[in-house]
Amino acid sequence: MTFDFLFNLLNEQLIEIHECPLNTVEILLLKGILEDLSYGQIGRQEDYSPAYLTNVAAPKLYKKLSKLFGENVTKKNCRTLLESYNSSTKYNTSASYPSGAVPLNSPFYIERPPIEEQVYEEINKPGALIRIKAPKEMGKTSLLLRILNQAVDRGYRTITINLDQIDRAIISDLDRFLRFLCATATQQLDLEQKLEEYWDDDIGSKVSCSLYFRCYLLERINSPIVLAFDELNRIFEYPQVAMDVLPLFRSWYEDAKRTASWQKLRTIVVHSTEVYIPLQLHQSPFNVGLPIKLKCFDLDQVKKLAEKYKLNWHKSGEAEQLMNLVGGHPILIQIALYHLSRQEITLAKLLQTASTHESIYHHHLRRQWLTLQQEPELGEFFKIMLQTNHPVQLEPIVAHKLSSMGLIKQIGNEAIVSCKLYQDYFTKNLIEVDSKNQL
Repeated sequence: MTFDFLFNLLNEQLIEIHECPLNTVEILLLKGILEDLSYGQIGRQEDYSPAYLTNVAAPKLYKKLSKLFGENVTKKNCRTLLESYNSSTKYNTSASYPSGAVPLNSPFYIERPPIEEQVYEEINKPGALIRIKAPKEMGKTSLLLRILNQAVDRGYRTITINLDQIDRAIISDLDRFLRFLCATATQQLDLEQKLEEYWDDDIGSKVSCSLYFRCYLLERINSPIVLAFDELNRIFEYPQVAMDVLPLFRSWYEDAKRTASWQKLRTIVVHSTEVYIPLQLHQSPFNVGLPIKLKCFDLDQVKKLAEKYKLNWHKSGEAEQLMNLVGGHPILIQIALYHLSRQEITLAKLLQTASTHESIYHHHLRRQWLTLQQEPELGEFFKIMLQTNHPVQLEPIVAHKLSSMGLIKQIGNEAIVSCKLYQDYFTKNLIEVDSKNQL
């Protein structure tokens, strides 16, 4: 059994069920369990107290695995369950339905040179900041998983904060959000929480948070720490919080230029849209560090992915026809190739039915339609775009929401509908339906 392979699989599945990935102590425990070691033997090898492993670390690990496996995990049955899990997934390289991040072990991940090489090199630099921007389902989280995996391979510790998973009551309150950040970081680093020792209302939440990271977390951990924020754009919806939090992250980046402890922190921010919060240039974390903008697949990448799906499209026009429909959008390309590879539909039929209720994209398009129905004002702006043949300038909040959905492509301060599929489907289901209702 290959440890790295198994732990990567576990981490991917844990993220899928909104659980934190395995931390360093949990990985050490699992390695020891797979080698049939006692808590005492594991503790002596790695300089951990057997009591801590028995009473604190192991119960947290088993609770996490129980949720993943759907049955109660204990020290006694853990090894058997892990071996069964590994054998059931190790040789399964067939395509599963495209949904969420592409797993680390998947052959269906398509690199976009030179991006991967750039980010792997950048994360090794003291005080690094990497900014990854793209609409939803463009591959941001898949890339993030690979950066974090590279960091773990180098012996770094990692903290992952997905803002989509944070309660609105927390993210809308500066003090609660920063306390949440510190508490979550402490938990993922497997340290004892000491918020009350560092939090001081007289100096404020931002200074308290900075002191907690610098004087406690960064001092206690010997290796570099990678702090990753996925879907950071959600904080844009709370401008008063964003206007304090974003300059705070910028200050940590600037402090790394002169303070050794902050150089141990490397930050990754992942967001879906342009920033529309008004910030001064010296306060924004979005004009420093390494910018990475994920674009749609090009023709060669689509052909390469088709080959992975056992489709020979190198000398034919199929790839071009599909791209004319969906514009190289990764998830839309993946869905098409999945169905085509299973011979569930021909390309001609796919193109003919793409914007109808028979479409392989029906569920994807329906989700987008429901979002527009729930926000009528957003739908009205999108209707204007559907009925024009030239780029349209939108209000920042409207552009933010439509861009994050992937429905529009921004060109400077203006935008167009992102692909023919969306143009055809929403023309039928927004404009023509409204016209019929008015008759």
